[in-house]
Amino acid sequence: MAPSKVDSPPPAPLTFAMPKSLNESLASSSSPPREQNSIYPLDSKPGATYAHQDALSKLPIPELEDTCRKYLEAVKPLQTRREHADTRAAVHEFLKTDGPELQERLKKYANNKSSYIEQFWYDSYLNYDNPVVLNLNPFFLLEDDPTPARNNQVTRAASLVISSLSFIRALRLEELPPDKVRGTPLCMYQYPRIFSTARIPTENGCVMQSDPKARHIVVMCHSQFYWFDVMDDNSDIIMTERDLCQNLQAIVDDAVTTPIHEAAKSAVGVLSTENRRVWANLRDVLTREGADSNNSECLRIVDTALFVLCLDSTSPKSGAELSMNMLCGTNVVERGVQVGTCTNRWYDKLQIIVCKNGSAGINFEHTGVDGHTVLRMTSDVYTDTILRFARTINGNAPSLWASTSPDPSKRDPASFGDVCTTPHKLEWTMVPELSMALRFAETRLADLINQNEFETLEFNHYGKNFITSMGFSPDAFVQMAFQAAYYGLYGRVESTYEPAMTKVFLHGRTEAIRTVSDKSVEFVRKFCENAPAAEKVEALRRACVKHSATTRECAKGLGQDRHLYALFCVWQRGLDEEAQSSDYSPPSSPSSSPSPSAYSPLSSSPPPGSRTRSFSTASTTSITGSPPQKSPPVVPSIFSDPGWDKLNNTILSTSNCGNPSLRAFGFGPTAADGLGIGYIIKDESISISVSSKHRQTRRFVDTLHAYFLETRHLLRAVQPRAVAVPPQRKAEAAGEERVKAAAAARKGASGGRVLRTPGGRGEDAESEGSGGGSGMSVAGDGSDGETGMLGGYGYFDAGSFGHLLRKQGRGGQGKGDQKRAVGRKIRLAEY
Repeated sequence: MAPSKVDSPPPAPLTFAMPKSLNESLASSSSPPREQNSIYPLDSKPGATYAHQDALSKLPIPELEDTCRKYLEAVKPLQTRREHADTRAAVHEFLKTDGPELQERLKKYANNKSSYIEQFWYDSYLNYDNPVVLNLNPFFLLEDDPTPARNNQVTRAASLVISSLSFIRALRLEELPPDKVRGTPLCMYQYPRIFSTARIPTENGCVMQSDPKARHIVVMCHSQFYWFDVMDDNSDIIMTERDLCQNLQAIVDDAVTTPIHEAAKSAVGVLSTENRRVWANLRDVLTREGADSNNSECLRIVDTALFVLCLDSTSPKSGAELSMNMLCGTNVVERGVQVGTCTNRWYDKLQIIVCKNGSAGINFEHTGVDGHTVLRMTSDVYTDTILRFARTINGNAPSLWASTSPDPSKRDPASFGDVCTTPHKLEWTMVPELSMALRFAETRLADLINQNEFETLEFNHYGKNFITSMGFSPDAFVQMAFQAAYYGLYGRVESTYEPAMTKVFLHGRTEAIRTVSDKSVEFVRKFCENAPAAEKVEALRRACVKHSATTRECAKGLGQDRHLYALFCVWQRGLDEEAQSSDYSPPSSPSSSPSPSAYSPLSSSPPPGSRTRSFSTASTTSITGSPPQKSPPVVPSIFSDPGWDKLNNTILSTSNCGNPSLRAFGFGPTAADGLGIGYIIKDESISISVSSKHRQTRRFVDTLHAYFLETRHLLRAVQPRAVAVPPQRKAEAAGEERVKAAAAARKGASGGRVLRTPGGRGEDAESEGSGGGSGMSVAGDGSDGETGMLGGYGYFDAGSFGHLLRKQGRGGQGKGDQKRAVGRKIRLAEY
């Protein structure tokens, strides 16, 4: 049976429908009916997975005055006094004029919606025109498989596929346990959108389409496409892990027989990295021969696949190389031909990426799912790979799943139904127009990759355990590290974004935490001064308490960003509908579809204008007696004020998403001069992935490393307390003490100063106040002077503090049957 056609309407539960007009919504807002696009059929009883859906409350619409107060609080630290006075005046006028009307229109619009922000949020992503690679799609880098036999490409890929199919089966049978946080159930609406879903570009924006009965996967190898079925109509797995290994090895062997130049000519996947309107036009070229053409069928197979498995030909080793490969692939040109992994991708779907050496990761399309949802899937997949290995040792080992598929090796093959488990290669019909477009897409992608750089910090000196033992929230603690490191480099604070999960509400997504506050500014200034350690720690504590309080408010859906964005969208839609009912053509700016960042919408800059009512119907008559003309609509004052742009121009875009199954997590920068920071806080370590458009990313990471070490020293000096130390750390510490004692003895005997080698350990550097560019010291009076994070020109050269140092006199330191015939059947290798 073939996958359903791309241009057929998707099933109701998984349709990303365009909304009714605003006036239609307002006219039909008497009483909220039960959702007609519920995740489960209306006549069925929900299984375990969706058992709590009907009990979930809707995301609250905050009070307008509260939102405006929080907005002013969030933008204040980013402004001068005069700028903030102007913003306060704009907010005051908004509250007296447009605000209350927009608030009432939003409430009426949301009355029969699952969430007041949901459709606006989808629109912000689906109307995004720029390439999704490096702009929207995040990545996860998995930890290596602890079973050595699986740490090669084919076995690791087969294992991950089997576990992913088990997850899909549990989800389709509604046996997947629902997410909970401290016993509170979370919305599970996003999960079916992970698999067999594709982002389809059209000339009017993108649409999301899904095939809930899909049962095949697509495999990419050397930029070539293969497919085969892996499930039956009952969502049972029809291949053993060994069968999968055989198929994947056959694909690898077949792919390498295609000369590199020929493979490059049909690397259609690179087209998914193009501008979305360009990609929409190219899909029209691919399908111009009709819905039954070869290319149309190839597209349907890719679009409706459960997911795409990318088998890469490289073996990146460092954290930065692995992060880059999972996020955007590598850019390697040989004899004028792109041979990097960047063309071995299809960015409109979920991708499982496995390198030659078995390193694995996930790159996912972000429109319908958030990081927390994909993290649960990834974690369950990783855990299942371990438990399946455990069951080969002890048959009584536990399983994640309430039920499992019958063993395919013990089933009658006739029971599988109309399936095709032999891999077939998709062979695209390349016309000159496509070949030329493919070439240009590749060069533009190579440019895009070269415009970005990636660095990672795998900080192993301490993690969650130490931070909590000192009385701090781990997330707030790390957020303040980003603030201090940036301030230490540039002497200023910038708009910072962190998502707070709101899945405790029906169809909840995220709210924006604005990290920068008066308390955080006070802290970073104090930290960079020659102040006593106790004052620095106290300032850090106040900043962390403030950040934690803001986080709790946002998790309750009471932040300001999503509410203001919804009001902005309501104003835009009202403007569009007024324009449609008149001859007036609205201004091109602000855009009707603000662009999202990796995790937050970045609105276009509204044009300046007088601060009068936006919905005014006043008309004017010219002196010459010409017919009356409508006044051009003006932007509500709060959105035309520069403070709105300043807050939404996110320079530090951050996200905390991970657990021990992941080695790293990250995404691209959301602003041309910004940093994309993904981080994972583990018990004894902190993993941070940083991306930017060449903004001294390595230097920022080094500064973070130095800050973490210095802060530990400060905390130990100010509030020493018993901290559980891992045995490995104890052994290391004992060895270090022996080395220090021996060094001291030699010093006493020789009467000279011991010279340290450049490769000294971080702990030594901390205790000695130098070494490796990451050393710190705390002076006897509890101050750090100019050492530590700020010590030396390599870490700190902000002009304001240069003045401070000079003042102190100090110097810097240094589809059916038809589908069966699609593609060329390849011979299976013996495995």
